[in-house]
Amino acid sequence: MLKSRIILFVIAIALVAVFFSLPKVVVDNENESIEREAEPIENNSSASGQSSVSANEKMSESHGGNIPEDIKKDIERLRNSLSIAESQENSVIFADSLASVFKELNRLDSAAKYVELSQEDNEIIGNAYYEAFSFAADVEKAKGLAVKTREYLQKVLDKNPTNNSAKIKLAMTYVSSENPMKGISMLLEVVEEDPDNEEALFNLGILSIQSGQYNKAIERFEKLLKNHPDNIQAEFYLALSLMNNGQKVKAKKLFTEIKNKSNDEQLLAAVESYLNEL
Repeated sequence: MLKSRIILFVIAIALVAVFFSLPKVVVDNENESIEREAEPIENNSSASGQSSVSANEKMSESHGGNIPEDIKKDIERLRNSLSIAESQENSVIFADSLASVFKELNRLDSAAKYVELSQEDNEIIGNAYYEAFSFAADVEKAKGLAVKTREYLQKVLDKNPTNNSAKIKLAMTYVSSENPMKGISMLLEVVEEDPDNEEALFNLGILSIQSGQYNKAIERFEKLLKNHPDNIQAEFYLALSLMNNGQKVKAKKLFTEIKNKSNDEQLLAAVESYLNEL
C-alpha cells in the first residue's frame, strides 16, 4: 500500500469532521523521524486589532480564488469598515464577519487571522490556526501556522494542563516539526492519562498506518471502537490496517459493513477501491 495513497484518503475522509482533521505525516519507525505534507496558505497578520491584508492574500484571492464578484465586494466592504472602525466593539464585529466569509470560502488561514482579531479566547484562536495548519500543503507556510497554533494552545495548557484536546492539537504540530518525538510523546501522555481518548487514539492509529506499524494501528483502532462504535473513520482505517496486515477476510468483511451503512460518497469510493483489490 503506497503511503501517498494513504495520505490521499486521509485528506478525503478527514472532511467528515474537523475534530479529526490531521496534518498528513509519514513516520519512519526505525529512525523515529517524520516528514510532512501540507496545503497552501496565506500569510497571517499579528493580533494587533488592525486589519492587514498581505500581498500573498491579495494574489491568492485574485488568481487562485474563483471568488464570486459579490463576495469580493463584501470582503472589501468589511475590510474597509474594519480599517476605519472607531470602537473595539465594531472592530470585533467586522473581523468576525470576515472570519465567517473566509471560512465559507475554505480559506482557513485568512479565517484564522480574523478569528485572532475578533476573539480573546486563546483556545478558539488556536483551534482556528490548527484547522488551517491541518489542511496546509506548502511546508514553509504551514510551519508559520504551526507556530501560531502553538502560541495560543500553549497558553491554554499553561492555564489548564488537563485540557487534552488542546494538548493533542499541540502535539500534532510537533509531529510535523523538527522535533516529532515531542509530539508523539505528548499523544502517548494523553493516552496514559485517558486510555480511551478518541482523538488521541485516532491520531496514533493514523501515525501507525503511515509508518507501516499495522499491528499497532489495529490495536489503536480496535480500542477506540470499543468505546466509540459509531466512529466510521476509525472503522475504515481499521479495515485498511487489517488489509495491509494480511488479514484480508476480516478487512473485506469490515469494508462491506462500512459500504452498507455509509452515505459518504468519498468514503464509499475509497471502500469500493479496496474491495476491488480484495
